[in-house]
Amino acid sequence: MTETATPAGVFPALHAGFARTALGAEFVRKLRGEAIGRLEARGLPTSHDELWRHTNIRPIAEGTFRLPDDRAADGGQIAPLRLEGYEAVFVNGRYAPALSSLRGLPAGLSVVCLRDQLINAPELLRTHLAQVAVLDGQAFTALNTAFMDDGALVHIAAGTVVDQPIHLVYFSTSSATPSMSSPRTLVIAESGSQARIIETYAGPADEVYFTNAVTEIVVSDGAVIEHYKRQQESDRALHIGRIEVRQSRSSQFNSYSLAFGGALSRTDIDVRFAGEGAECGLYGLFLGRLAQHVDHHTLIDHAAPHCSSRELYKGVMDDKSRGVFYGTIVVRPGAQKTDAHQTNKNLLLSRDALVNSTPRLQIEADDVKCKHGSTTGQLDAAALFYLRSRGIGEVEARSMMTYAFAADVVERIPVPSLRAAVAAHLDRLLPGAGQLAEAAHV
Repeated sequence: MTETATPAGVFPALHAGFARTALGAEFVRKLRGEAIGRLEARGLPTSHDELWRHTNIRPIAEGTFRLPDDRAADGGQIAPLRLEGYEAVFVNGRYAPALSSLRGLPAGLSVVCLRDQLINAPELLRTHLAQVAVLDGQAFTALNTAFMDDGALVHIAAGTVVDQPIHLVYFSTSSATPSMSSPRTLVIAESGSQARIIETYAGPADEVYFTNAVTEIVVSDGAVIEHYKRQQESDRALHIGRIEVRQSRSSQFNSYSLAFGGALSRTDIDVRFAGEGAECGLYGLFLGRLAQHVDHHTLIDHAAPHCSSRELYKGVMDDKSRGVFYGTIVVRPGAQKTDAHQTNKNLLLSRDALVNSTPRLQIEADDVKCKHGSTTGQLDAAALFYLRSRGIGEVEARSMMTYAFAADVVERIPVPSLRAAVAAHLDRLLPGAGQLAEAAHV
């Protein structure tokens, strides 16, 4: 792979179609131009970049992708993905109102198509778009910004408490030539608001496509936001996702990242404490099978004092799959009374599976409580023997033990329909695990 692969060289169809997405206000066009200029100057990351040394993006860098067409998905394809609450469906990155269900939104909640906002009412976007997920050093964020065509703007007014989850479904359809979609999600939670937001990414089985998603979340003073990302792409799909969060004083943010699909997938989650007394929790579960590559990079930036963070990521790798966890906690000078815990646990089901785990602490203050840890191992032979001695077959016993390992994350999911959907998906991947899920009332 070349060291400075540029969109003009590796994304010729996209580069030629850039004018198609040059819509919106002058500041949006300027933002796009700046993004594509950075891509052309710096190119995509390579294995020589520290944050990408375990993730080979050759299938993306050497691929030829076109802009997605307006091909529609049918309700039958979306039905298995549906959850409780308000739903906005996007097909190939474009809003599909016929498949969405946004009736009866409460006062104070707005869920709108980003494309319409870019064209007709960009004033709110001017303050927040690309202000949390900045372009500096983030090639795929720049790529998304250059070609973002649609997505969702979720705006929760001050003091609004949304009692139903807000579900954003990003579905990619099949085509003769692989396409790339660039969905953009912007969540603005004003002071004292509360909401649960779910993003689901999926596509037809065995199809090749590239999803490059960026989510920006603004959590204002005293706001409480729960964010869930369910990545269930085709097993041949390529998925890069970035979630950037900025928390203000006394806010709370919890993230649940669930990664099960994609031949190559990576999710970056960056949280910055910009005000005192904020709290966040990052929880993740990733499963790898066959030759899948599943990558999670997290950064919690304690830039303000009296903030706390908790982080738990679990990985299960089978066959010849590869997993990556790279978690960083930064405590800035002056961020006293920081309380931060980070844990990564991994389970290898095959001798050919591999996980690269790198927990990191960067502490520049002296009155803090910080700790981290990482473990990687295999199924306990004694426990496996015990289950088999009770008449449970080896496959079912291994599946039940694997589910028990994953359940620590699954059972933390507060949304019942999502928790049940994840448990059912694990049951499909792990035959026999459903016995344990039912017993645990998941």
